[in-house]
Amino acid sequence: MSVYVDIRKKVGSFVLDVKLDAGRETLSLLGNSGCGKSMTLRCIAGIERPDEGIIRINGRTVFDSKKHINLKPQQRGVGYLFQNYALFPNMTLLQNVMVGAERDRSLTRSQRRDLARRQLAGLKLDGLEDSYPSQLSGGQQQRAALARILVSQPEILLLDEPFSALDAALRWETEQLVRAAIADFRGTAVLVTHDRDEVYRLCDRLAVYRHGCVDTLGEKWELFVNPRTANTARLTGCKNLSHAHCEGGHIVAEDWDLSFPLLREGPWTWVGIRAHRFLPGRTEDGFSFPYVIKNNIEDTFSRILQMQNADSPDSALIRWETDKDTAAALPETGWVHFPEKELLLLTD
Repeated sequence: MSVYVDIRKKVGSFVLDVKLDAGRETLSLLGNSGCGKSMTLRCIAGIERPDEGIIRINGRTVFDSKKHINLKPQQRGVGYLFQNYALFPNMTLLQNVMVGAERDRSLTRSQRRDLARRQLAGLKLDGLEDSYPSQLSGGQQQRAALARILVSQPEILLLDEPFSALDAALRWETEQLVRAAIADFRGTAVLVTHDRDEVYRLCDRLAVYRHGCVDTLGEKWELFVNPRTANTARLTGCKNLSHAHCEGGHIVAEDWDLSFPLLREGPWTWVGIRAHRFLPGRTEDGFSFPYVIKNNIEDTFSRILQMQNADSPDSALIRWETDKDTAAALPETGWVHFPEKELLLLTD
């Protein structure tokens, strides 16, 4: 199971220009709204036509602008879970799912019904076979749409922000069922999201988008630890980023008015640190600075401290997240340590 995409498409002033691939894994497309993630899925599925490029699914070319190949959506073997689920309102749940099984013409109606019932049971929807979409919750509708996709035996799964319309409690419950369905599928799945936590829990590799292009592509673990670019750092949850430049064996964090020993050479233009990586106290290695706490905000299970370089009253605030006991013990002014290994050196 695999998908290969190398396409370009212009819509007004927006240009999608992406190259990516995925094997037998779950690949996430992570990025801000309007950066081209959903358009990429629509191009793979055949709903949108790229202006140029190639799309291959399991080695089979489904689109090639030079060879004038553009297979119809139903010929591509793609299972596409839309954001609005696209269930037929005048059909029962069982009838909706049976539609997915019609792709296999060798199955009798009875066999399609049995297959649909098994898929519904696997997604905890047994007992709702005779219900109509309007009688189902958002999570149930989503699982019904997924069941319809799975009975069609697709070659790859495309999931377009599948949890965006669900409340927090239902979102978690549904995510676990979708995770199990993806694991049982054992093929290529491509997930569009702007939620880094979903990426971390569900995906193997990550393609980070920026203005219609793939900014970084790599293993999930690697990109969270070493995001490489400021855009990837921000989208993977780094709350502290400063413009930076290298000068005299140091990297200068311009927004924070701080200077650190240069860890490694490179064309670094940003420096970052995740908000929960600070340590209280002072060291003599050049990575500790005096702070003053400007705001102390109580979160559900932690405290968010907005601190500032005490020697530079016009510098940008830095976010420090810590447990409530640690926050309660911190003085309003003091010293904070930026652990060397936690400092992110980044490019644009």
